[in-house]
Amino acid sequence: MAVGDVCHGTVVGVSRSGIQVVLDGFTDRPLGTVGPSEGSWRRRFADVAVVGQRVAGEVTAVDEGGVRLSMAAIENPELWAFLKGLRPGECLTGTVAAIESFGVFVALDEGPEHPVFPGVGFITYPELSWRHFEAGSDVVEVGQRVACEFLQFDDWNGEARLSLRAMEPDPFLGFVDGIVVGQRLSGRVTKLVPFGVFVEVADGIAGMVHLSELSPVPVAAPEDVVQVGDELTVVVVDVDRQRRRLSLSRRQA
Repeated sequence: MAVGDVCHGTVVGVSRSGIQVVLDGFTDRPLGTVGPSEGSWRRRFADVAVVGQRVAGEVTAVDEGGVRLSMAAIENPELWAFLKGLRPGECLTGTVAAIESFGVFVALDEGPEHPVFPGVGFITYPELSWRHFEAGSDVVEVGQRVACEFLQFDDWNGEARLSLRAMEPDPFLGFVDGIVVGQRLSGRVTKLVPFGVFVEVADGIAGMVHLSELSPVPVAAPEDVVQVGDELTVVVVDVDRQRRRLSLSRRQA
């Protein structure tokens, strides 16, 4: 038995946590489990199955605890087959279908319609842009054509997770390539937090000045010495390319 196989069985238990299925050929115990998100993309989970019902599902995982099944995959074979055929790093094009507070839906050119969502493609906020923004509408608008990199197949919601920012070079890495520890920079305070302040030292590039590096003398809060909008001269303390972090010091400047 392997991921991608279609299995049949009989429902022996239904609860809020999932559906227990005795698979054909394995009568000792209910090896199959259908999670709440894997029952159907069209119907409520409570309406998917009852005890004694014969069901079919595609295997999504196999481990010592049993077999995880997706009945939704059988319900929407065209969508499931499309998503399984995608490869990480592949470029997908489409049209922005909806902008929500949790991300952006994209109707893919080559993909089928989604039975629930406005589009098969989905971009989380962190994958929209390298730069800071307040709302998704600051980056894209409904009806806009986009080209995105495919990240992974989300079998929880039956969607293709995409990245819009991956199609552009990371401005942070480009900036820090010319920066060395000890270098002086000038910037504007953009945000105060309990442990320090953020200073924008280039367009869209902000570094962190820790509270202990704000002043030669100890301060209890950043607003005791600086305010948003203040222009500061700072010194580069550390550059973390992997985590995209720039540590700065006003005290050393």
